[in-house]
Amino acid sequence: MNASASLVDDLFNQLQGAPMQQIAGQLGTDTNQARDAISAALPMLMGAMGRNAQQPQGAADLFGALQRDHAGGPDLGGLLGSLLGGATGGGAAAAPQLDAGGILGHIFGGAQNRAESGLGQATGLGAGQAGQLLQILAPIVMAFLAKRTQGGGMDAGGLGSMLGQESSRIQNQGGMGGGLLGAVLDQNGDGQLDMSDLLKIGGSLLGGKR
Repeated sequence: MNASASLVDDLFNQLQGAPMQQIAGQLGTDTNQARDAISAALPMLMGAMGRNAQQPQGAADLFGALQRDHAGGPDLGGLLGSLLGGATGGGAAAAPQLDAGGILGHIFGGAQNRAESGLGQATGLGAGQAGQLLQILAPIVMAFLAKRTQGGGMDAGGLGSMLGQESSRIQNQGGMGGGLLGAVLDQNGDGQLDMSDLLKIGGSLLGGKR
């Protein structure tokens, strides 16, 4: 049943192959590290969006942005080409669907720096490359959700419900993505991402990366 399929898994599968290689090339890393980082970043992005969408206004605002700026946009290859400075010129960078900084600001709010540093520390990318990766993925996530809402004939309530289920699944599943999401939303409530938060993320990546 489509409703029970993980949104993160679906999008991650779409990024395999050439898109993954393009992103790795942009980050200046190898495909394996890019894959690990994307597998951590997507749950963090989708989970934070799910949390925002639990407020009725949050779901309505997100739904409006998807309809206004992301519906009927380019396919994944075209979007990546624009994001990675491919075929199209400077005009594409100004398109609303490519305003990665604005999208990340809405998703994470004041926790954006924490998201970048947490992802960077947990994956070994460093905050700069992690921020770059989030800027690549944010418009891709929005385009993916726009297609999903259109295809399913969803309204804002349906979108909020779908993202809420995904956010719960991510947190229940744990692993690196769920742990990072919890750390970014601040596990110990002190407003800082620190080593105790990162240790709670677990050695899943840090231990399994050798």
